[in-house]
Amino acid sequence: MRILVANANTTEAITQACVAAARAAAAPGTQIIGATPGFGPAVISTRVENAIAAHALLATLAEHAGAVEAVVLAVSHDTALDAARQMMPCPVLGMTEAACLTACLLGGSFGVLTLGQARPYEELVARHGLAARCAEVVGLPLTPQQAIADPDGAAAQVLAAAEAMAARCDSVVLGGAALAGLAAGLQARSPVPLLDGIACAVTLAEAMVRMRLPKPRAGSYAAPQGREAIGLSPALAALLRG
Repeated sequence: MRILVANANTTEAITQACVAAARAAAAPGTQIIGATPGFGPAVISTRVENAIAAHALLATLAEHAGAVEAVVLAVSHDTALDAARQMMPCPVLGMTEAACLTACLLGGSFGVLTLGQARPYEELVARHGLAARCAEVVGLPLTPQQAIADPDGAAAQVLAAAEAMAARCDSVVLGGAALAGLAAGLQARSPVPLLDGIACAVTLAEAMVRMRLPKPRAGSYAAPQGREAIGLSPALAALLRG
């Protein structure tokens, strides 16, 4: 099967880190295809950048519609997740939602460890209906660029934070595409499971493809039909028309 791992920002290093984490988690025979938008913010750290990135991400996904069996959104804000699920003809998974749902399967309460501000992730967990299961959200004083430039330093901060969060959390979700692949190297030293959003999303995407569930033909997630727009990429405009 072919799974598209789609970044929502224009930093190619983040795309490559997510692709590497996806390939490490994928089953034999699964092909991982990476994609980076052609426009938009370098890194998503504000609400404005997230809104701009939503358009860039949808345009990127439209270029692959019908050519992949599933999509993993390689963006920890789960940018444009609902719109992508309505638009694409295949399962679409957000990395943070996938990790949080996996944490629920482990039992008890989970925490989210991210880079920068915690508040957007508190809101994201609530939108996914999982606020009651989330014990806390912690934001590290790191930018994605710093985490990529100094992975050892980022790993040390992640491990220290996970050790502190273990007092309240039975598992910890690493909320940040720039942290993709970090959990595997820290797992043996962490007192609680560390959940990599890309690894969780790829594994769940493979399961959904095997289940062969149909796309809704009615309701709010049915594909758009007959919608007109101007200034969009040809592929995105075509999907709106249906």
